[in-house]
Amino acid sequence: PEESAVFHCRGCWTVLGDSLQLCGQEPPGLSVLICFKVTSDVTWEDSLLVGLEGALLGCAYYLLSCRSCGLAVGFILYSSASDLAYLRGLFCFFKESIICYLLKNQMIIEASKVNFPAVTLKE
Repeated sequence: PEESAVFHCRGCWTVLGDSLQLCGQEPPGLSVLICFKVTSDVTWEDSLLVGLEGALLGCAYYLLSCRSCGLAVGFILYSSASDLAYLRGLFCFFKESIICYLLKNQMIIEASKVNFPAVTLKE
């Protein structure tokens, strides 16, 4: 696809995923890339965290980290209110923790500045 990108950790440039795995639109209040799959360089602990403020208030989630440098790169939602229920079990990368390498242009760009084509999950 023309708009393919590889997602890298901002801290150490380790490859964490790619745009072929994108599977949903960014919910209001969360600046994330939502993916079906990630590379084996993305890890998470068995312990759940609970959101105390913002869009994840009251949500339980697993924090995703880069295996190479330990940077927090996103979350897997475990439980939430109904408005975020479609994200449960998916990999959500924080845009501020990700750098994108655009394959077509061979450019490196901030994830927050990239607009990927609309992808939606079927209910």
